[in-house]
Amino acid sequence: MVKFEKADRTDWRKFRMGKKSHLSAIEFELVCQLHSKYYKHQYYKPCTCNPKTIVKWIKDLNIIWDNGIKKD
Repeated sequence: MVKFEKADRTDWRKFRMGKKSHLSAIEFELVCQLHSKYYKHQYYKPCTCNPKTIVKWIKDLNIIWDNGIKKD
C-alpha cells in the first residue's frame, strides 16, 4: 500500500480543508509535486486552460488520502 508520508499528509489535509472553487499557485504546485511523487511520473505542470488533468490529479491524490493505493 502506498500512503502519504507524514509531511505530505499534513499538506494534503490543509489542502482538503479549503473550500474554494479555484487553486492558488501554491496549491497548484502542491498537487503537481505530490502527484508526480506518488504516481511516479516526471514532474510537470499541466496547462491551466483546461482543468481536466488537475481535477483528475486531485481525485487521484484523494484516493491515497482515503485508502492508499496498491503497489504494482
